[in-house]
Amino acid sequence: MANITKKVSWSGRGDDRGERTPLLNGSEDGKYNRQLSGGGMFHIGRLSTVDLEEEITPEEDIVRSRPKEIPHNEKLLSLKFESLDYDNSENQLFLEEERRMSHMPIAAGSGIPQIKCYLNGVKIPRVVRLKTLVVKVFGVICSVAGGLAVGKEGPMIHSGAVVAAGVSQGRSTSLKKDFKMFEYFRRDTEKRDFVSAGAAAGVSAAFGAPVGGVLFSLEEGASFWNQMLTWRIFFASMVSSFTLNFFLSIYHGKTGDLSNPGLINFGSFDTDSLQYDLYEIPLFIIMGALGGILGALFNLLNNWLTIFRIRYIHRPCLQVMEAMLVAAVTATVSFAMIYFSNDCKPLGQDHTEEYPLQLFCADGEYNSMATAFFNTPERSVRSLFHNPPGTYNPVTLGVFALAYFLLAVWTYGLTVSAGVFIPSLLIGAAWGRLFGILMSVIDTKPSILANPGKYALIGAAAQLGGIVRMTLSLTVILVEATGNVTYGFPIMLVLMTAKIVGDYFVEGLYDIHIKLQSVPFLHWEAPATSHWLTAREVMSSPVTCFNRVEKVGTIVDVLSNTSTNHNGFPVVTHTTEHDEPGKICGLILRSQLIVLLKHKVFVERASSRLIQRKLQLKDFRDAYPRFPPIQSIHVSQDERECMMDLTEFMNPTPYTVPQETSLPRVFKLFRALGLRHLVVVDNENRVVGLVTRKDLARYHMGKDGLEELHLAQT
Repeated sequence: MANITKKVSWSGRGDDRGERTPLLNGSEDGKYNRQLSGGGMFHIGRLSTVDLEEEITPEEDIVRSRPKEIPHNEKLLSLKFESLDYDNSENQLFLEEERRMSHMPIAAGSGIPQIKCYLNGVKIPRVVRLKTLVVKVFGVICSVAGGLAVGKEGPMIHSGAVVAAGVSQGRSTSLKKDFKMFEYFRRDTEKRDFVSAGAAAGVSAAFGAPVGGVLFSLEEGASFWNQMLTWRIFFASMVSSFTLNFFLSIYHGKTGDLSNPGLINFGSFDTDSLQYDLYEIPLFIIMGALGGILGALFNLLNNWLTIFRIRYIHRPCLQVMEAMLVAAVTATVSFAMIYFSNDCKPLGQDHTEEYPLQLFCADGEYNSMATAFFNTPERSVRSLFHNPPGTYNPVTLGVFALAYFLLAVWTYGLTVSAGVFIPSLLIGAAWGRLFGILMSVIDTKPSILANPGKYALIGAAAQLGGIVRMTLSLTVILVEATGNVTYGFPIMLVLMTAKIVGDYFVEGLYDIHIKLQSVPFLHWEAPATSHWLTAREVMSSPVTCFNRVEKVGTIVDVLSNTSTNHNGFPVVTHTTEHDEPGKICGLILRSQLIVLLKHKVFVERASSRLIQRKLQLKDFRDAYPRFPPIQSIHVSQDERECMMDLTEFMNPTPYTVPQETSLPRVFKLFRALGLRHLVVVDNENRVVGLVTRKDLARYHMGKDGLEELHLAQT
């Protein structure tokens, strides 16, 4: 095998950092971290590769490291996202409290992509803040009222997650109000479960589908699930549905009538008129394949458009102007299509439209195109589902589906609160009803094929499934929202077909936007071609370590060093003079060290004995989740000379793997246990590296990155 020559450089930049630079890729540049004086800390160099063909002078390197505008690359990872500590730090304080509270039950519990990332273990800035909720609610009201091609179900899911995250903490950090309750839930693991329940409650309230909400959280939201969480989330979904019904009964002037559906009501289907035959199954599969193709086209176009937005429409003023432009174009297209449409229907006593519009039609008639465009999207979906044959002509449905498809592609991704469920259902219902009308031309059994409403339902499921690639949860949501179990099997079959066909071309819409946001999202499985990689090739190094009893000045210097903004530090036995790795004896987090420095938990000498201030687990929870920055903590020169004993506060049993562990095994540990840090050790249990979420996400971004690393090794 030919040798591939590379220039090597040693980088001391950590991999799990704060908000410094917008983007990070696989090969990092940086100066070698010099050892800080006064501590027993050591660094292990990380090998990165640069092609020899491109010689870079120091001056050119400085210029390249400060670009005026960073070009978008979906294979870059954003450094503004941090990970969450789902693995509890089982230090002495934690274990003592668990023993005291062993009799007490532990209560467990979108932007859907953002909530999905949060539940995967990524700390998205301000994703579950009160300010986000206010903006989300106000934005969705304006977006829906403005007639944009949006839905309110996505913001409902996000709003439910925000409410759950806030209520579970018993305080509001935005309002600076602490109610001194639910303090036990002030940690990432508990907050994660509450957010899962909040997302499910949002689906339940939006569609009137409590079971569908649970399955949505299971299939599309939560990355960590257990049996106890199932019934708790189901209880939250049922309470959400009950609360919505109660207030809707008051709104409709029928207090106590709890038979109201969700906020989005598609109407119930008449089982007698919605029967289907065995020979229609192939037709449904064809519609599912068509939905997968159209969904893939939707995602591909939206992907290109989003990349364009990231590159050129990144200023707030430009984003506002684009939203105004989309609103103007939407209104212009709507009126133009209504004006040129000649689909006028008689307005008799037996008409089924709730709010018929006469626009550009004679007296006693209403405009079908205007009814489709100017009704709310969910009311238009209900009209396509339930209106009798002859309500729409084929040209109207075809033109409307094409126009709304393009408008929805353009609208999704704007800086407005918007969902994609209802627009997708409306597009699919339009071309599905058109498909039904075409089937009626070759109708041999009028009682079976004559009803285009069932094809509108199948088309709606196919289009939505082809875009978001949901199967189980979407089947139950549509069954609950339409009140018809008869079509459960066809809907499931269509959704599976749409997912299989769509995945052949491109990923689902949520996964695309997660990748475009450069979020270190961990999928269910490691890359298929990663079996030859080991933890040694993936790990980050150098690793900043602390001794069990460390000098305060050393800790402050490490935390203040912006070039090594690590979040987890292995605690080792005392290192040798030659900076050889020390044996692992624990792991401590940046947030814990900051709290210790804030409360000045230093070891001082008094009366010839060591004295250390005691700290309770409550002190750490009171600082969660907005731990103060290290710059806000003042440490005097005398205090810098003190020592800090980390034994009581570190996690004495962190997860470790040998350096020869395969990448798929490392990936499974991260994904199954919700880890943020994984210490890599040699055969003598000495620390040689640290694997973080961003290390794994970088090598999960495509086969090209894996092949590049493989070539560098050979």
